[in-house]
Amino acid sequence: MPKMKTHKGAARRLKRTGTGLIVIRHSHGDHIFTKKSRKRKRHLRRSAVASPADTRKLSRLLP
Repeated sequence: MPKMKTHKGAARRLKRTGTGLIVIRHSHGDHIFTKKSRKRKRHLRRSAVASPADTRKLSRLLP
């Protein structure tokens, strides 16, 4: 059985923590900032932990 290859697009966007959680960026934090509040923009800058429903799918991309 060959080794699983890392999905390079996911490897650039996702990071695994020491405890095995997957850290992602918030969506909608890239452009069109004029309609977004200051508080919303500030929170979008921070990273987030992927939900348990997505973690299983995302961990397959990062063997």
